[in-house]
Amino acid sequence: MTECYQSSFEFPSIKRRKVEADFSGGDITSNGGIGLLAQVDQQMGLTRAVARAIGDTRRRASCDHSLLELLQQRIYGLALGYEDLNDHGELRHDLALQTATSRVETLASPATLCRLEQRSDRESAVAIHQVLFDQFVATHKRPPKRLILDFDATDTPLHGDQEGRFFHGYYDHYCYLPLYVFCGRHLLVSYLRSSKIDPAKHSWAILCLLVKALRRHWPKVEIIFRGDSGFCRWKLLRWCDRHDVRYIVGLAKNKRLKRRSANWTELAETLYRATGKKQRVFASIGYGARTWDKPRRVIVKAEHSSHGANPRFVVTNLSQTDQYLYDKIYCARGDMENRIKDQQMDLFAGRASSHRWWPNQFRQLLSGMAYTLFEGLRARALQNTILAKASPNRIRLTLLKIGAVIIRNTRRIRILLSSACPHQELFRTAAYRLNSS
Repeated sequence: MTECYQSSFEFPSIKRRKVEADFSGGDITSNGGIGLLAQVDQQMGLTRAVARAIGDTRRRASCDHSLLELLQQRIYGLALGYEDLNDHGELRHDLALQTATSRVETLASPATLCRLEQRSDRESAVAIHQVLFDQFVATHKRPPKRLILDFDATDTPLHGDQEGRFFHGYYDHYCYLPLYVFCGRHLLVSYLRSSKIDPAKHSWAILCLLVKALRRHWPKVEIIFRGDSGFCRWKLLRWCDRHDVRYIVGLAKNKRLKRRSANWTELAETLYRATGKKQRVFASIGYGARTWDKPRRVIVKAEHSSHGANPRFVVTNLSQTDQYLYDKIYCARGDMENRIKDQQMDLFAGRASSHRWWPNQFRQLLSGMAYTLFEGLRARALQNTILAKASPNRIRLTLLKIGAVIIRNTRRIRILLSSACPHQELFRTAAYRLNSS
């Protein structure tokens, strides 16, 4: 390769002004706002709690980086948009990230971070989930009256020969089928599963564990299990009936349901033809498949529009009116899909590039912890701002990815953020709220 020793470069002039460039600008970073997320982490104690929970079995005298520093480096990197371990070959020299992890030396190499992931196992996954649950409990200053647990599955595409890899007919590719559980915007479960299973696999056991844990903290709380038709399993519904858990779950269409709801479907069609506008008619029927232990209340939404009939069915043991339960309770589960997108797309939970199972589960949980930090930032510093409901990617681009010059000596570290930053007032607001909390 040709070697070039030129130290400065000229570009086309602008209005008789010479344009010159060189590499003498000093220590400059594009991650100037990461300190906000590090401060949130310090207040929440998230990474510190995870480090205590999973433990460090390494020989301390031979380690240059503590487990806490490794976790922070990896999680903050995901939050900043660096999805792969390879990125840390250069990112380890970034002074903003070093400062966020309370270091003034070079951060860990990709190989060191890879060894962290390869050491993960089932016990570490359970411990991290316990920390996520404890974080959720800590957000409540007083006992809640009602909690809605949203269950949903998604696909993690696979392009190698990973453990537990199977082809999924619905998604039409090789993938994992992770299960997510949210309560509002709070992540409770991020559970990696093989795709050769029923979408509701292990949901019963996870719901049981969550209900018991929640009732230990809040014995009188009303708990609602919510999911789409993939989670409509009569044994799961029976367990809910027996343990005073409410549920509202989608029910797949079949010929019998369509026949039972024909009167309302015809009424919706008649109203549509009379008005030319989309019509919805709600009703309840008692329905039980032959394999069920008993009939249950099924809400019928008979809809007719220019696209024809579009009936929907929801099984529930809640007592409110049909339309209220469908529109206000069941349809609200769609917001959970946005939370899954936050992790899969914005925080790279779908990067399952390790051959082994547990490192891929660990990577998914790293994404979950980055998501939890964004939620903490939102709750502590972004209420009543334009970012109050923003995605992690928008928060990242607005508040974290800010150009800055970093001046560091033995007495202080100065982070000189770009004077051209268009969101200075919002950044000041967030920083002030964090310092005041």
